[in-house]
Amino acid sequence: MSDSDLQRKPSWLRAKLPNGPGYMETRRNVDSHNLHTVCQSAQCPNMGECWSRGTATVMILGNTCTRSCTFCAIHTGRPTELDLGEPARVADSVARMGLKHVVVTSVARDDLKDGGASVWAATVRAIRHRCPNTAIEVLPADFRGKAEHLDILLDAKPDILNHNMETVKRLQRPIRKTATYDRSMWVLKHAKSRGFITKSGIMLGIGEKEEEMVELLKDLRAIGVNILTIGQYLQPTKNHEPIDRWVTPEEFAHWKSFGLGMGFDVIESGPLVRSSYHADEQSDGFKLVERRSGAAATA
Repeated sequence: MSDSDLQRKPSWLRAKLPNGPGYMETRRNVDSHNLHTVCQSAQCPNMGECWSRGTATVMILGNTCTRSCTFCAIHTGRPTELDLGEPARVADSVARMGLKHVVVTSVARDDLKDGGASVWAATVRAIRHRCPNTAIEVLPADFRGKAEHLDILLDAKPDILNHNMETVKRLQRPIRKTATYDRSMWVLKHAKSRGFITKSGIMLGIGEKEEEMVELLKDLRAIGVNILTIGQYLQPTKNHEPIDRWVTPEEFAHWKSFGLGMGFDVIESGPLVRSSYHADEQSDGFKLVERRSGAAATA
């Protein structure tokens, strides 16, 4: 595909512009609680749609990531903050929005001894205390593969553990730098071994090949991943990884059908799909709150 073709976004990549009363209310809520969101920091194309629906993906542990993935728009550097009041503000924001399902993510904090796991756990517990009927989906980094740190988060009992593979095995090193394919698989496998519903996300249009996609999907199913999101990679700036191709809606439909045939419970696949896109709808079939209540009653 020529450079001129890649510079012109196809018609199926038109996102909803941010406006309307729902969008403004979500913005006021985020701003008044001094929160970061991945919607803003990662330049998500669905911000207009999601914020208009009254949903936003909260990003904890600051707005500066210690890693420098070549696909990601989030600022990279040495973080200077650790806000211990953040969990309470996040919980208050979730309560004010009246969310039935919340997605919380974070920057990578390799500078912290526990990778930020204690703040993660405090955030989950604060939301659970304020909003007992809200399902909590967490999207953390890999904690450098340290089980004791991942377990701090899992011990707080979120409802879904989401960890993105991002791309196929061959492209992990050039795209993700510090992360690895095997380590990310381990995060998902470890969470599954502890009984959690697991979820992952991948990008297309970054140079992957069909047989590599098949391998990735097989590996995810082998460790029991329940939910998968598949979307188009969009280059944040000219300094980031270039787009290899625009993936058609028909190809996204193919991978959804292929994956469901392999046994995934839910697949959200489309050009504008991101990790937390329609996350509340994806989790509906799992009846998360009822599942948790039943487990508590029999414990």
